[in-house]
Amino acid sequence: MKISGFTFVRNGVTYDYPFLESINSLLALCDEVVVAVGQSEDDTLKCITSLHSPKIKILETVWDESIRKGGTILSQQTNLALDQVSGDWALYLQADEVLHEHDYQTMKETMVRYKDVSEIEGFLFNYKHFYGSYKYIGNSRRWYRHEIRIVRPHVGVRSWGDAQGFRMNGEKLHVKLIDAAIYHYGWVKPPEIQQIKQKTFNKLWHTDEWIDQNVGDAYEYNYMQGGMLANYEGTHPAVMTERIRRQNWIFTYDPVKVRQPLKEKILDTIESQCGWRIGEYKNYIMI
Repeated sequence: MKISGFTFVRNGVTYDYPFLESINSLLALCDEVVVAVGQSEDDTLKCITSLHSPKIKILETVWDESIRKGGTILSQQTNLALDQVSGDWALYLQADEVLHEHDYQTMKETMVRYKDVSEIEGFLFNYKHFYGSYKYIGNSRRWYRHEIRIVRPHVGVRSWGDAQGFRMNGEKLHVKLIDAAIYHYGWVKPPEIQQIKQKTFNKLWHTDEWIDQNVGDAYEYNYMQGGMLANYEGTHPAVMTERIRRQNWIFTYDPVKVRQPLKEKILDTIESQCGWRIGEYKNYIMI
């Protein structure tokens, strides 16, 4: 069985993505890793080539910055990488997502088990969304709990929408939940870099007027906008050790100061009491 990894990244250095850690976590499990590297204004491409891994297949791309609707440029870049994989399974990570080494064995055994079961079109992962620092994770309904990160390639599977998930011929994939997690670090970076990222990244969805009204011109991002959080008591992937050591900003969490709409607060309370997430978005069919 051959396992392919695929991902995309652009200006990863400027926006402080853990893209090298993400790629390294794929290299440890995959037989090849296809990376769509968008033309950048920093050393993103140089950093990836410096890994000197024969497993890495670099696909240099140019983003069409005129596309400013629904984040569709992200799914386009994802599909460019997906089209180049050659494995039996394709394992996808975004540039701020990392695999933990303690999940490798489970992941590999699961892919072997279902390699020839055509009804299974992909695998669903649990998510750990870190926020503000490496010590807190999102603990409200605004943070999605699961998403597809392994798909069966060469059968028509495509990245969907803004590249959060996948579909085939516009239909939801039939997937199994795997006992493994994606460690998502996109909301852990210095507040000033987070603010710059918000101004730029939101251009993939919104107009300049929307960004002016909703992101503003503050120097630092206000981390009190993340909803309710919980202390994280587990370990991080080994590839994140040095990045975590380098954290140079102070993040404090005060639940009293959290900005949370009343409707969200009520729905979070219901979920905490009975485990039911009312109206949860599911871009998949779990079997």
